[in-house]
Amino acid sequence: MAAGSELVNTDLRKEFIDSAVKAVVKIEEKWKAMCTIDTSSAWTESYFRETNDDSTDTGNQSPIKGIREYAAFPFIDVTETKVSSVIDKYAGESIISLEAQSNITVPMLQRKIYRIGRKIIYQVDVAIEASVSTNAGNTVAITAGNEWDSATIANRDPVKDFLDAIQTLRVDGIDALDGSGLLVVNGNDYTNIISNTKVLNHPTFKEVSAVQNGRVHKIVGLTIVISEAVQADQAYVLVEKKGMVWKQAEAMNVVTTEEVGKWTTIRAWERGVFQLQAPNEVCKITNTRA
Repeated sequence: MAAGSELVNTDLRKEFIDSAVKAVVKIEEKWKAMCTIDTSSAWTESYFRETNDDSTDTGNQSPIKGIREYAAFPFIDVTETKVSSVIDKYAGESIISLEAQSNITVPMLQRKIYRIGRKIIYQVDVAIEASVSTNAGNTVAITAGNEWDSATIANRDPVKDFLDAIQTLRVDGIDALDGSGLLVVNGNDYTNIISNTKVLNHPTFKEVSAVQNGRVHKIVGLTIVISEAVQADQAYVLVEKKGMVWKQAEAMNVVTTEEVGKWTTIRAWERGVFQLQAPNEVCKITNTRA
């Protein structure tokens, strides 16, 4: 083979690996897919987190309702808290030998591409979920004995828990039924939900048109998302792409370097940080398991 042809083949292989890793990330991301993506050029990102309660009838200590003729209007301020966080790097690399690429029947190159992409995006999702868990503005606690895997089958009523979470958000002026509402659960809780006859026989239960980013079914106006980044014994009803923001300093980068005759190194990384700018757009459901 001519030297020029070998150079072309090497470039094509690098382009394939780059595209393949990024494709795996887009398929596998769950929490990041729920976020609005915003760019960042800073080392430390600061934002103002809303802490308002729309149901409170007050403005600078005076009621909003019942203003008398000629009376001064109460001043309504948006209550916000400044939050700062440092951009994080998520990265990894792997090597594949010349022999593994050329002679082994197992598609090692494809497996390594899949694993490196999946490992990086999973850690991004874990970081986002941890922040959401800590800062969620609303909570619905399932009563002991009524968990989704309760020993008393008749006590299991996840549909009512979903509706309670939707109403909790609605009180704060958040509409989880506008098409952007999600029910986010881990695989264990999904199994308990999907095996519950109250769910399977509910008139709103249906398949999604195309399974992607963990989205598998719909119920009571919410799209069900399965993510193993969700911690045990909890789930979420939330509104995506509004109060959830991923500040992206660098999108996924993939670089391949070849040690001719020996191995190829695949290196991938991205940098960013999550911001929950409107905590009241998330309702955490706790005590899902007995």
